Amino acid sequence: MEGKDRLNELKEEYFSIPVPAAAYDCMKQGIKKAKEEKRRRIIMRSLKRTGAAAAAALLTIGAMANLSSVTASAMEDIPVLGAIAKVVTFRTFEDEKGNYDAKIDIPKVSIGNNDSGQVNHSIEDYANQLIKEYEKQVTADLAGDGHYSVTSSYEVIADNETYLSLRINTTVIMASGAESVKIFNIDKKTGKEVSLKDLLTDKPGYQEAITESIKTQMKDQVSKDDSLTYFVKEKDGDGFDRITGEEDFYFNKNGELVIVFDEYEVAPGYMGSVEFTIPKSTVEF
Repeated sequence: MEGKDRLNELKEEYFSIPVPAAAYDCMKQGIKKAKEEKRRRIIMRSLKRTGAAAAAALLTIGAMANLSSVTASAMEDIPVLGAIAKVVTFRTFEDEKGNYDAKIDIPKVSIGNNDSGQVNHSIEDYANQLIKEYEKQVTADLAGDGHYSVTSSYEVIADNETYLSLRINTTVIMASGAESVKIFNIDKKTGKEVSLKDLLTDKPGYQEAITESIKTQMKDQVSKDDSLTYFVKEKDGDGFDRITGEEDFYFNKNGELVIVFDEYEVAPGYMGSVEFTIPKSTVEF
């Protein structure tokens, strides 16, 4: 028992011996270096695994592409590697003269190797009409002491396997503001613009079905919110009667047809541009 007590006393004396400052600093540096080395090894192993995987993937793709013309052709049809739709600002018309100002962004569309020249020509024609009207206002000083402003921008509102839908929003301010919408729907397979009239071709009954769906939605909205109102034609009066095929449209993420009307077209100005989603149970394209 006495031997054990003596051993404990010696252990306590050993641990109570002060560590020289230099030795303590050296020990801390050694621990720090060991930790850094361990971290570096972990990072290098991770990078090596990632790099090897990436290299293997590139090697596989390269080997497949060079294997045969059939494989290379098939790879062009893969969505990620195949035709990609791009929309960029082709040019911007900006002007400021006294109480007149304009900023009109003009986009350009390209879809893979498809010829989108016709669409881009239509887009530029539309923008040139806005510019021409603005210049007419400036030249004739039609705003007088008032303020005239035109702002036009664009956004991609749908981009699926079949269509690219480009929406151009234009606001004209002269005493009060007015919004207008123009949507270009481009068939990705052909690069050509598609109208609602094109979609309705060879689909008997669709025009009436879409019209009735819109009228029903108008009535439902008004019955639930008395602040809303729509211009619906009754007998010999004015107002919305039926779609013509000239309306702006796009397909939402659920594949449903959405019809878009300009401000003042079917409702008072305070309601702005209005949209109606047509359920697939009514029509499906």
